Amino acid sequence: MARKATRKGADKTPDIRAVAALAKVSIATVSRTINGSPVVSEKLAKRVWQAIEQLNYFPNTHARTLVSGRSRLFGIIVENITNPFFPELIQSFEEIAVANGYEILVSSSNSDPAVLTNCVRRMLERKVDGVAVLTFGEEEPVLDQLSFHDIPVVLAEFRLAEPASSTILLDYSTGIRSAVHHLATIGHSKIGFLAGPHKLHSAITRQTEFENSMRSEKLPIDKNWIIECDHTLKGGVIGFGKLQSLVGQPTAVICSNDMTAIGVLRAAYLQGLRVPQDLSVIGLDDIDFAEFTLPPLTTIRLSRADLARAAFEALRLHAENPGKSGLQREFLVSTNLVVRGSTAPPPLPN
Repeated sequence: MARKATRKGADKTPDIRAVAALAKVSIATVSRTINGSPVVSEKLAKRVWQAIEQLNYFPNTHARTLVSGRSRLFGIIVENITNPFFPELIQSFEEIAVANGYEILVSSSNSDPAVLTNCVRRMLERKVDGVAVLTFGEEEPVLDQLSFHDIPVVLAEFRLAEPASSTILLDYSTGIRSAVHHLATIGHSKIGFLAGPHKLHSAITRQTEFENSMRSEKLPIDKNWIIECDHTLKGGVIGFGKLQSLVGQPTAVICSNDMTAIGVLRAAYLQGLRVPQDLSVIGLDDIDFAEFTLPPLTTIRLSRADLARAAFEALRLHAENPGKSGLQREFLVSTNLVVRGSTAPPPLPN
């Protein structure tokens, strides 16, 4: 039997007038407070927000958009929601956005250009104030769409000439050089690299930094040991299988992301190889799972919190200063090596 919703007594849904009455301020002050206007003093704003909380009042965001011309809604498009890196990134982005009075609209491209186009269409229909396109190399098909509608956009590793665009530069070099140096220091010279899909410019950048780091350490680069994978667990298993099929194998493998590295850990176990005694493995991202693998994964940390903070700040600057020149347009996010249990000196030759 269906259950009817009930209310206590004859309570009505509170409106902005009730908030103003309880806070003993004008309706205009309540409106300005909700919209984050700097003309409202901290003392008054605190009183208004206390009244909003006490009355359980929900501001009409659609009405606010019509009045202010701004939705206070940011879009974030990620590459693949099944990779734990991206939910962690979204969580950090949302926490920062909410703390600053913004909401977010999330979409995942699933590495499909057609899906990505639909993601952007949804963003435009919802009249977002800006979009963070964090697909790491698949964003080109939709950039014209965003630029045509004058929507502020922030991209990872990709520069646009449009004044309302910003770029997050990812310093892979520091982390990857540290990883190669770490392996060289503990005695490895035979090092392989499981690269990401070459359709992603981030994957190409990571591979280039690996090769540069090997040259800096004066270590030989065996092109047979550089294998393109697809940044998934299965990709790591398949990539490791290709390494194992070669006549000679590396004693250490650096992977283009943690998912690939975790796939390698599983494949090595199934092959009867011990990590790190027989094979050292390093990932890239430092997803939350990395410290819970067996053994815990040595990895190159790319902070989701830092990336989210840079993306939000880039969008906020453009959204709150429309048409203003001289705004910061490049933001640097660093990487660093986190040494755990999946690396050790190479096995002694028989």
